[in-house]
Amino acid sequence: MMNCKQATRLLSERMERTLTTKEKLALRLHTSMCSSCRRFGNQMDDIRLLSKRYMSAELKDKEE
Repeated sequence: MMNCKQATRLLSERMERTLTTKEKLALRLHTSMCSSCRRFGNQMDDIRLLSKRYMSAELKDKEE
């Protein structure tokens, strides 16, 4: 069984690389039972989305 330290590491790593099927399944199982890690994963997703939006806005501003 995956612990929270391992889960948060994988939640961070999934932003930089594709997780293996085994990692994805273990992470899905852990986050289905752990609200703290599920919240951390959601926060990581939000940060990634906000960063993309910011960079997109920056590029549009430079083009104008």
